[in-house]
Amino acid sequence: MKSKTRRGAFVAFAICASLAMLIPANVSVRAKNERPVAPNIRLTPPAPVFDDKERVAELKQRRERVAQSIGPQSFMILFSTEPRVYANDVEYPYRQENNLYYLTNLKQKNATLVLLPGNTKIREILFLSRRNAAAETWTGHMYSAEEAHQLSGIREIWQKSEFEPFIAALRNRQPYRPKPENIFMSDLPLDMPLTNDHGYTKLFDAAAKGEAGLFMLVPGDGESREYKHEQRFASDWARTASGYSVKNAWPIFTQMRLVKSPMELRIMQHAIDISIEAHQRAWAAAGNAKWEYEVDAEMAYTFKLRNADNWGYPDIVGCGPNATTLHYIESQGPVRPGDLILMDVGAEYDHYTADITRTFPVNGKFTPLQASVYQIVYDAQEAVAAASKPGATLSDVNRAGTEVIKEGLLKLGLITDRNSMQHRLWFMHGTSHWLGMNVHDVGGGSRFVPGVVFTNEPGIYVRLDALDQMPFGWKQEDWDKFKEAVRPAFEKYKGIGVRIEDDMLITADGVRWMSEALPRKISDIEDFIAKARRQSE
Repeated sequence: MKSKTRRGAFVAFAICASLAMLIPANVSVRAKNERPVAPNIRLTPPAPVFDDKERVAELKQRRERVAQSIGPQSFMILFSTEPRVYANDVEYPYRQENNLYYLTNLKQKNATLVLLPGNTKIREILFLSRRNAAAETWTGHMYSAEEAHQLSGIREIWQKSEFEPFIAALRNRQPYRPKPENIFMSDLPLDMPLTNDHGYTKLFDAAAKGEAGLFMLVPGDGESREYKHEQRFASDWARTASGYSVKNAWPIFTQMRLVKSPMELRIMQHAIDISIEAHQRAWAAAGNAKWEYEVDAEMAYTFKLRNADNWGYPDIVGCGPNATTLHYIESQGPVRPGDLILMDVGAEYDHYTADITRTFPVNGKFTPLQASVYQIVYDAQEAVAAASKPGATLSDVNRAGTEVIKEGLLKLGLITDRNSMQHRLWFMHGTSHWLGMNVHDVGGGSRFVPGVVFTNEPGIYVRLDALDQMPFGWKQEDWDKFKEAVRPAFEKYKGIGVRIEDDMLITADGVRWMSEALPRKISDIEDFIAKARRQSE
């Protein structure tokens, strides 16, 4: 009977997958009560669907790569994210620690993964809380061992309470096996007698020589806001365990997560597609908005409508002078017809985030002054894209974009010397950062290789108070001369903030714009808004 059920489920899945393939790429499955939108708004394509065997195989491959990196004389511990609360007893929505999710696909709290590459019997152990009907009544479903196995592919699953005695045994270089009732799943006999070897010989021999290692996510100096538990555990281990040195696991995950697999790219593309639809809905609605939060509400609505996990970072929706604040998240300002709106908003889907910015006119038409600033930023984006290829670095593409910004600012009259750092007054950030499971993802100073994803986001921000306070490092005499020289241009352009940001994938021969479906040229933006608003009337 069970085999028939599985066969029927597979047939149903195949039919659904076949139907999904028949849906055009620019069409989403509409929600039953979804409100209509203008026909030129690009609806999110269906979410990617993966074969369980394919997904689990990739997770196993990732864990094997980590195991090879740490070697048989070391082991690794990854803890799940600790829940966070506000208002004393109200929990924030739970989000799993990135690297644990990267290796297991498990979203539940109180999970711990241990990798033992040198163990001949047990190479990986997952510690989970025992299911509790009373707790599930209040907080929802907890994984069964079978569910955790199906998601992760891990076959050795123990009760969470066994973690401390297990760690104590490793600290004392002794093998450990829980009581049978605390082993939820195992390929080994539950009552297997404990022997002196039990698969730990390589690790314990290395520890006896002082050559064993414990790999953990331990950030650098200072207390981490996200990894306090890991820091406390590592500190206690270093103090109480001899023969093992604590080693930082970050370089391993930085290298692995930098290059995205085809599966990861499909997930990222879906997050980007959701974001594109959200931006376009907001553009269409902005003409009738009175406040920034009304425009932002279109983004939030679309994220929920398309089943995004959340935003990848707090929405930035700034109109007029608010667009000149880089991380303006209040969305409380008025929306005025003659102003520009800068929207830096990206959805997160299945732990991967988009990061897209557009700047557009509330009334649908750029003024000549707004267009002159916008075009400089657009040209800088083009320069970044042209410099993006295998072998380049974030610094290389930043220089390419910055040179265009400098030249443009000089023509506008907002700087007097393109070979100085004057441009930093109006363009104070870099053009690019890595993108993936975090909006500012791991990667460091790595070179571009096919499969890496990064942002392309130059900008110009003419803040209203930009000339009111001398920047650090300037001499008063130079500052006074500069202010006098740029004052006429400043009065023309003050209050204008422009940023354009796209998500870029390095390919074998250059770069692909993953967010290219969202209009970017001045004429395309104006045409889109005109059609969307006309069709919505």
